[in-house]
Amino acid sequence: MELDLGPEIAQFRADIRAWIAEHAPAGLAEVTDWNTVATTGGYSSGERARAMRHPAYAQWEAELASARLICPQWPAEFGGQGMDAVHAAIFNEELYRAGVPRVHRGMGESLVGPAVIVHGTPEQQATFLPRIVCGEDVYCQGFSEPGTGSDLAGLQARGEIDGDEIVITGQKLWTSGAQRANKMFLLCRTDPDAEKHAGISYVLIDFTDPAASYRPVRQMSGAAEFCEDFLDGVRAPLFNVIGGLNNGWRVAMTTLGYERGGSATIMHLGYEREFWDLAETARKRGASSDPLVRQQLAWAYSQVQLMRFSGLRTLARLAEGRQPGPEASISKLFWSEYHKRLGELAMTIEGTDALVRPDGPGYPTTAWQNVFLSSRAGTIYSGTSEIQRNIVAERALGLPKEPRVRA
Repeated sequence: MELDLGPEIAQFRADIRAWIAEHAPAGLAEVTDWNTVATTGGYSSGERARAMRHPAYAQWEAELASARLICPQWPAEFGGQGMDAVHAAIFNEELYRAGVPRVHRGMGESLVGPAVIVHGTPEQQATFLPRIVCGEDVYCQGFSEPGTGSDLAGLQARGEIDGDEIVITGQKLWTSGAQRANKMFLLCRTDPDAEKHAGISYVLIDFTDPAASYRPVRQMSGAAEFCEDFLDGVRAPLFNVIGGLNNGWRVAMTTLGYERGGSATIMHLGYEREFWDLAETARKRGASSDPLVRQQLAWAYSQVQLMRFSGLRTLARLAEGRQPGPEASISKLFWSEYHKRLGELAMTIEGTDALVRPDGPGYPTTAWQNVFLSSRAGTIYSGTSEIQRNIVAERALGLPKEPRVRA
């Protein structure tokens, strides 16, 4: 099943495919498997970092930059091409087909940039956006805090005004990529007397400031992908407050709501590759003759295909000019719960070997042990499964909110 999106999209696909073939450096596709989807556990940050230091990657990055194909969904005046979700999806599909990387500026591109584009002043846009496009500024997120869990509005980090500066004190937690970031976008409470969702400001800070520090949080997989952060009087100019003081909640909703569907039709591909790897593992171990294992593998294959069809449906919706609704929550709930169950199936297939880690320094794990352990985090980060179910129940099914019982 494929979508016919019309002649204009077909021509765009042909044009972008030809451009990639002409400009991709020789040997770039052979540097590493660029298409491995990080959420399936196929990439370590070290492997990707080594691949990105290859000369062919630097050449490719320059080619994309000259064609305004870094941050391509940003408006042209801010360095992009103004791609809508459908064109972005086709662009991503063609990069995947060619086996070359999508140069992505991380949270700066997908979260900070959209917030500055919508809520920033022209001066802020001219200052912060070019530094994201060129890769000079790498952002991490300072939203979650100890004790507040998913209650983002319950944050306690303080922002006090001192002349033309804001001084931030507090602690953040579950920060992805803090080790690689030189900037942080955060929320802090600047009016403690305001209502819970008011009195919050959205601030960009220098994460290399001596008053800012972080400590890796070790996960049960042995990895340390998240950090806890300590802000002990970090100073930033008021110019770095996006959207104005005490308007941070509105800016944060822009940040969290920036879902343009560009990965809708390729997200399933990493899981599909992983499925076939597991099926091959089952064959080699003789487990494929077990009817219960075959049944579970058939279930897994059907789930991956449902991801594919769901992506096509999202793309069709976007092509009609309709914005995503609760589909993002349905998708997140679906893939995270699927991946957790797949990890359990992998352990069943591996048998008793799954109980023993390989030799080596640190905390080494096999590929399937890593899937089993790390997939559990997928049901927690970016909104827990419980929260996603609430969103689906209320926004998709129209069920009433659960009444709060007062003690």
